[in-house]
Amino acid sequence: MSAEARPTVAVGGIVFDDEGRVLLIRRARPPHAGRWSIPGGKVGAGETLAATVARELREETGLEVEVGPLALWLERIVPGFHYVILDFLANAVGGTVRAGDDAADARWVDDAGLAGLDTTPGLGEAILHAREVAAGRAAPRQLAG
Repeated sequence: MSAEARPTVAVGGIVFDDEGRVLLIRRARPPHAGRWSIPGGKVGAGETLAATVARELREETGLEVEVGPLALWLERIVPGFHYVILDFLANAVGGTVRAGDDAADARWVDDAGLAGLDTTPGLGEAILHAREVAAGRAAPRQLAG
């Protein structure tokens, strides 16, 4: 296994607005550059998971968030990359949506709009499960990567 393929811990922040739309970013870098995904990124040394979620959301979307509970986790293994990703629910508490850092675009997306986007594998399932966790009808669980 190459050094680039060693497992890396990463987080994502799943944010729903009052209209039930989900906050997504279009990835600017590999893996899956150009595809729509949950905003997030790598956990830095000495950085807590919650602090990483808040930082990544601020950098990629311009939003300040309050980080909530774990919604799901998965492993994303593609050539040259191996991420262990923990996705947390989060609530927007400030800021204005704008793309930044690793995001080529950022926007609120409703269910109908999601169907027309080129998304990362499993994104639809992740969003559905996160809605169930947010409503208290499901526990966090592992999704296929």
